[in-house]
Amino acid sequence: MSRTIDPRRSGSHPFLLLLIVAAHTAMLLTVGLTAGFTPEVMKLGCYVLAADFVGSIVLQLVQRQACTVDFVLLLVLGISTIYQSCFGGAVFAMKHYLFGLMAFVMCQLSYLLVRNPYRAERLKPLWYVLFGILVLSILLFTGSRGIWIDLGFITIQPSEFVKPVFVLICASSMHTQLQKKEWKGLHYVPDNLGMLICTGVIVCLQWWCRDLGSLPTFLAVAAFGLLLRLYYLREKWSVRFMVVFGICGAVLAVAALKFAPAYVQDRLNVDIWADMSGDGYQQCKALTAIAEGGWFGKGAGNGTLHTVAAANTDIVFATISEEWGLFSALMAVILVLFLPAAVLTVPPRSYYHAGLAVGVAAVFMVQMTLNIFGSCNLIPFTGVTIPFLSQGGSSMLASGILAGFLKAAQAPVLSSAERSRKKAQGGRMQKA
Repeated sequence: MSRTIDPRRSGSHPFLLLLIVAAHTAMLLTVGLTAGFTPEVMKLGCYVLAADFVGSIVLQLVQRQACTVDFVLLLVLGISTIYQSCFGGAVFAMKHYLFGLMAFVMCQLSYLLVRNPYRAERLKPLWYVLFGILVLSILLFTGSRGIWIDLGFITIQPSEFVKPVFVLICASSMHTQLQKKEWKGLHYVPDNLGMLICTGVIVCLQWWCRDLGSLPTFLAVAAFGLLLRLYYLREKWSVRFMVVFGICGAVLAVAALKFAPAYVQDRLNVDIWADMSGDGYQQCKALTAIAEGGWFGKGAGNGTLHTVAAANTDIVFATISEEWGLFSALMAVILVLFLPAAVLTVPPRSYYHAGLAVGVAAVFMVQMTLNIFGSCNLIPFTGVTIPFLSQGGSSMLASGILAGFLKAAQAPVLSSAERSRKKAQGGRMQKA
């Protein structure tokens, strides 16, 4: 009798953990050989390897729930801590390290919250409430058209937490798509109407906050959510609707560019080499750093880009490329992209989890594209971060929550479906 092997319970876990430790150890030795085995370097090594050791124990204890996302996340967080600790000199980035640990914890908590799609679907009214609270907090507590809440000892960016909540709102199931309502002869799906209203609120909010750089991320999540809804229903008119929707979107995009605020127009039309000390300063420095770093970099701690504003956040790709080389930066980007791709190893078993996975993939891919292409002057500079690689508190925690959605899509708990199946089996047995 053949036996199906569950990839979430395979015996490859110790081997994967060994690879993670080996990768981190190799990077730490590189830092030591380049910057010297100083107390800060030794401290960095102890903390990173300690996190690997504790993480390996935790993942072994919860082996039935552990999946590829956990291991990739553990690897990326360690690499990110090493990167952030070497910009301009080997100094352990304790803040980044702690937020990385909290992101790993948030991943596990969000997984527990949405691993059962039936329960997560029933909690959708709560997601709308959270969305409203976050929007109100931005309007009331961030100051004059800002995006940060300053508590003195820490600053919070509520818009980062809007991303996972919006992904939850955009995720849908076949069941909700069949719940059509009618109003004055117009048929609509409440779930779809709620998503469109939230999208409109986000567009207005981002415009009001002068934070249009994050807008493509939200629009990408909404677009993929809409496409999944059309796929669920398999409507005959869906292709025509998509064409009309695409034309309307293009018209709106042209209008938005034409009537964009002055600071956006400056970024769209700036010649960075002609304005190297103004609007083109960061991109000029980023491009120069990437070129000077070459394929294998100047060496950990030997870069100069760290003196530029947002070197460890908005242009972190260029900072990594300067010190570690373009090859290392691209490998780090591929690892982050492997987080949403890891779901393909165990495809989602519910429409709701498929929606979560697609939404998270949209967030990660769009943010990375905006950050990297902006640093390389292929598109206007937007100021968004790369998930897990950029330094940041709110963005790191929000990314951890999104990673938990991916884990739920890869290792779901379908208790309601299992109960229905057992009930149906019991009924057949009674009839027999």
